Amino acid sequence: MTDASNERETLTWDGFGTATRDLARSILSSGFEPEVVVAIARGGLLPAGAIAYGLGAKNCGAINVEFYTGIGTVLDAPEVLPPELDMAYLDGRRVLLVDDVADSGKTLALAVQLLKDKGADVRSVTIYTKPTTIIQPDYAWKDTDLWINFPWSFQGTVREEDLGLPPTA
Repeated sequence: MTDASNERETLTWDGFGTATRDLARSILSSGFEPEVVVAIARGGLLPAGAIAYGLGAKNCGAINVEFYTGIGTVLDAPEVLPPELDMAYLDGRRVLLVDDVADSGKTLALAVQLLKDKGADVRSVTIYTKPTTIIQPDYAWKDTDLWINFPWSFQGTVREEDLGLPPTA
């Protein structure tokens, strides 16, 4: 849903459910059956869990990548943070890499390359893609050029809320 009042795409919890079920159906209908679902933390954690449930996949993990430091503010390049994913386990396995959005695509491109370098057969999925992305995920639910309000993050942290600070990404 588009919020015309402030030019944002707003994903509701119901929309999230629809998006992740639609994506799970698209993945299965393509013939790809992942052995492992890997989330790009933090934005990909909730979508990865929901898609894993939709696929019936039980092996899940996460790779921690930081790129956004606030709304519209980013590092020069994405950085992998600890704790590290057991990359040796992924060698030769079919891996579904999940994130919330391919915005610049730099985080997704880094994570895809890391997993491929470790011998994984990788497919990627995002709820949203933006026209600025340098990599297209194998599966995506919707394209937008707007800032996205995700139901799990648009309010910022409780600490920010309690201190009266504006929300961050």
